[in-house]
Amino acid sequence: MTAKIFLKLIAAVMAILAVSLVTVDLLVSRIAETTYEATLTRELEDKCRMLGTEDTSRMQPQRIREIAHAAGGRLTIIDRSGVVVADSENDPSHMENHAGRPEIRAALDGRVGSIRRQSPTMGVSFLYVATPVATGAVRLAMPTSKIVVQVDAIRRRMLTATALAFIPAILIAGLLARYASTKLGAIINFAGELAQGNFRAKLKGGGPDELGILTSKLNETGDKLSAMFEQLQQEQVELERLERIRKDFVINVSHELRTPLASIQGYTETLLDGALADPANNVRFLSIIRQNAERLARLTADLLTLSRIELGTTKFQFASYYINTLLKNSLDTLQPLADKKKVTLRLITAPDHSEVFCDSEAVHQILSNLIDNAIKYTPAGGSVTISARDLPAKVTLEEMVEITVQDSGIGIPDEDQARLFERFYRVDKARSREMGGTGLGLAIVKHLTRAQGGEVRVKSILNQGSTFFFTLPKHDIGLEESGLIQSELTVSS
Repeated sequence: MTAKIFLKLIAAVMAILAVSLVTVDLLVSRIAETTYEATLTRELEDKCRMLGTEDTSRMQPQRIREIAHAAGGRLTIIDRSGVVVADSENDPSHMENHAGRPEIRAALDGRVGSIRRQSPTMGVSFLYVATPVATGAVRLAMPTSKIVVQVDAIRRRMLTATALAFIPAILIAGLLARYASTKLGAIINFAGELAQGNFRAKLKGGGPDELGILTSKLNETGDKLSAMFEQLQQEQVELERLERIRKDFVINVSHELRTPLASIQGYTETLLDGALADPANNVRFLSIIRQNAERLARLTADLLTLSRIELGTTKFQFASYYINTLLKNSLDTLQPLADKKKVTLRLITAPDHSEVFCDSEAVHQILSNLIDNAIKYTPAGGSVTISARDLPAKVTLEEMVEITVQDSGIGIPDEDQARLFERFYRVDKARSREMGGTGLGLAIVKHLTRAQGGEVRVKSILNQGSTFFFTLPKHDIGLEESGLIQSELTVSS
C-alpha cells in the first residue's frame, strides 16, 4: 500500500514538473525569439547607419560583398526612386523596384524601417532593416534561419539549466512523497483495523504538520470509539442482566400470586359446592380465603412500593429528625406484635438531640420491615434490640448514623446472606409463606436506604441471631426530593 501511494505521488510530482518544463520552454522560446530579434534589429540598424557615412553610390560590387560578409547579412543599396543600385547576393538589373517595400518606403521617408518576411527574389525568409542615406536607402537583411538557430541554442541552455534545477526539487519531492506515503499507508491500515473492530489500535508518530495532527486526531477518535464500544458492551451486559431480572421477576410474581389465588379459588368453589352450609368448616374456609386475600393485598402493596422507588416516582420529603424519636415511634408500632409473640423489644438510644437527614415515612417503613422480620424469626422468649450510633468520620465520606436491628432468632446461613436483599429471595420459602412474608420486604429496605444516601448490610450466625445495619446521613447531602439515582435502585436487584 505504501509503495503504491509513493509511486502515485512521485508520478504526480513528475507530471507537474513536466508541465512546468513545457510551460517554461514555451515562454522562454517566445521571449528569447522576441528578445533576439529586437537585439538583431538594433545591430543591423547600427550597421546600416555606419554604412550611411560612406558614399554608397560609388561602391564596387566586391566592396559591397565584403561589407555584407562583415555585417553577417545581405546588403542592398536603393536609390531615391526605389531602384536597386547594388546587392550583395543578386544582380540588381534583374531585381524589381523596391519603392513599395515597407522597410524601403519608411527609409525613403527618413525613418528606420524593419520587417520580417520572405524574399520574393531568393525565396528565403529574412529580417530586413533599412535606414535612409543621402542617395536613397541602405538595407541589411539577416536570414531568419540564423534567428531560429540562436533561439534554439538559448532554449537548449535554458531547458538544461531548468532540468538541472529540477533535480533537487525531485529529490525533495521524493523525500516528502516517502514521508507522506508512509503516513498515509499507516492511516489506511489504522482505518482497516478500526473497520475490523480493533479500536485499541494506535498510530505511531505525530508532529506539528498536518499529517501529524491527523495522526493525533485519529488516535483520539480510536480512543473514543474504544470507550464507546466498551460502554455499549457494558450496557449490553446490563440490559441482558436486567432482562433476566425482568423474566425472573415475572416468574416470581406469577409464582407468588398463583398460590394464594389457587387457595382462594379452591376454597370458594368448595363453599359454593355446599360447604357454605357446613357449620363445622365454612368459617374456617372463609378465614383461609381472607388470609390469602390479605397476603395478595400485602404482595400488591409491596410490588407497587418497590416499583415506585425503582421508577423514581416516589416523592421523598427530606428533613432533619431526632433519631431517638424515629426509633421510638417504630418500636411503639410493633410492640403489640412483639407482645403477642412474647418477644422483648429493647431500645438503646443515641445521644440526645442526635439528628438524621431523611424522609421519616421511608425510615419508618425500613424499621418496620426489619423489626417485623426480627420478631417473626425470633422464638418466644427471645429479644430484639434496636440501637443507633454515630459512625466515625474516617469510615464514610459523609457524616452518617448507623442504625441496627439485632435479634436472637434462628440466624441466616452464610451462603444465603449475599442474596438476602434480592426480590422474592427467601432462605426458607415454606416458612416465609407460612409467616405471611412476600419476599419483597428486604428489597424495599435496600432501595429506600439507598434513596436516602445510605447503605444496608447484614451479619448473622446460624442459630445465634442476625443483625441488620443501615446508615442515614446526619446532614443534607444534596439529594433530590423527587427520588434518587435510578442506577442505584436497580443495580443489585
